[in-house]
Amino acid sequence: MSKNWRQDQLGEVIAQELSDLIRTRMKDPRIGFASITDVDLSADLRHAKVFVSVMGDEQERHDTLRTLNHASGFLRHELAQRLTVRHTPEIAFRLDESIAHGAHVLDLINQVSAGATAAAGSAGGGRRAGAESTDD
Repeated sequence: MSKNWRQDQLGEVIAQELSDLIRTRMKDPRIGFASITDVDLSADLRHAKVFVSVMGDEQERHDTLRTLNHASGFLRHELAQRLTVRHTPEIAFRLDESIAHGAHVLDLINQVSAGATAAAGSAGGGRRAGAESTDD
């Protein structure tokens, strides 16, 4: 089911405002380098799944996500001050693995490409060596 215009617009505004709030109002050291990648609003606009990409190891991602979910009440209250909507949605943070997954796929492609280049180089070198030994 596709989102309607209101869900899209409100989702974008929520993403911008939450990004600003996390950057400026949250001073918790457990929050690593996090960026909001998407906001998925329910049809009634009362629940928001906020997808967050976190740079760092597994422990840093876990700590950041736990801290953001713990602070969701504070963030919802601050969001209510900034938005002009009747009901500020409940916020649930989810880890967005798409950037990490994309980086992993790119790394795999680079490994395969480097392996193919090395295999072609060694195969070509083997032929030249074989050709030189038959000339002797």
